[in-house]
Amino acid sequence: MISGPRYNCAGVGRRDFLQLGFGAIGGVAFSDILALRAQAAEARGKSSPDQINCILVWLDGGPSHYETFDPKPDAPKEIRGEFKSIPTCVPGVHFCETMPKLAKSFDKFTVVRSICHKDPNHGGGNHYLMTGTPTPVPVGCGAFVSFHPSFGSMVSHERGVRGGLPGYMSLPNASRSGGPNFLGAQHAPFIIGGDPNSKKFRVRDLAIPQDISEGRALSRNSLRASLDKMKRITHQAAEDPTVGFDQFYQQGMELVTSETAQAAFDLASESEATRKLYGENDFGQRLLLARRLAEVGVSFTVAYWGGWDHHRGIFKTFKDSYAAKLDQGLSGLITDLDQRGMLDSTLVICLGEFGRTPKVNKDAGRDHWPGAMSVVMAGAGIPGGQIVGATDPKGYYAAENIYSPEDFAVSLYTKLGIDPHQTLHTSTGRPVQLVNGGKVIKELFA
Repeated sequence: MISGPRYNCAGVGRRDFLQLGFGAIGGVAFSDILALRAQAAEARGKSSPDQINCILVWLDGGPSHYETFDPKPDAPKEIRGEFKSIPTCVPGVHFCETMPKLAKSFDKFTVVRSICHKDPNHGGGNHYLMTGTPTPVPVGCGAFVSFHPSFGSMVSHERGVRGGLPGYMSLPNASRSGGPNFLGAQHAPFIIGGDPNSKKFRVRDLAIPQDISEGRALSRNSLRASLDKMKRITHQAAEDPTVGFDQFYQQGMELVTSETAQAAFDLASESEATRKLYGENDFGQRLLLARRLAEVGVSFTVAYWGGWDHHRGIFKTFKDSYAAKLDQGLSGLITDLDQRGMLDSTLVICLGEFGRTPKVNKDAGRDHWPGAMSVVMAGAGIPGGQIVGATDPKGYYAAENIYSPEDFAVSLYTKLGIDPHQTLHTSTGRPVQLVNGGKVIKELFA
């Protein structure tokens, strides 16, 4: 493993530890730590946590760690698969040959190879890695469930609307467990559908139709009439659904009238070179749109890409489409953010719900495997060119510096300046801990 910065046993960087002052060693509140880190960041010309926006690239279905960032060239063929490994720009580190552009730009991001859990179902795995909380009961493999607020909804809850822009968007649809749960409808993701690579791309419901006058479009009378038909709930232990929907609608209308938002959706204003950097396809252009949303202040954007459940023909599928799009799009996003000076103020994460089985099955595919997975993380002060943790020689299980989804959640929230161990309360007053346990992945904090 490539060594990172030194840390004390509490997981605080040595520089931050010294900045706390010896009189505070006995115990420091999370808010105090954030304040000190923000001051230190400002002094170094860096972004403070509450200024950092997040782009989460979600590969739904579970991408293979073997065919991406954790190849096992010395394992038997039925484990290593058909692809070779290639060197990255960091000596001693290899990726799968399907990721040549990311291999060349590895000095700009970290790969965590040792996050793992025990839920092999899509429904449970999605929930665990989208909320940091396992499902309280087993759920079906194809389930779309919400027992806990998603990361994006929690960021929206903490930061709210900034400059008329909602805190949480998802392209082109929401993930299985990407909802707000008890935080309320106003913290659900705004869905930006369609193919941004198409010349006919238009953000539906955010542009005022030409045949409707501006006065009518901006009127809230029809909405109020619809909401008033809903049954009002006055009991304090329950939540009136009209309030959340009304707030959600208001955010949508602010988007409609926001010149900043409309400009962000105008990909035609980007240079041809930039569009080609990301890849002229639906996935690449969604990542470009995600960058533009982060640039104008959207706190949390999910770029969703389904179809990574490769039980059959994984090598042909990777070679023909999936790998090339991911390699170009993700490397383009990280490179573009770096060139624009935005990487320090943008947290980029790429993952799915689990990895794939070590042995290639009879259909030339790999099945669900939560015992090992690779997660790409960049920006927000995360060191580049670093491998965190390791799997065993055949890639069966995380074997070094093993981290849980709770640790991942704690790290994500900490990077964004949100206390991961705070207690929330449902509409019935029930206390809920945002993350139950967990610790920061110390290698991500320089």
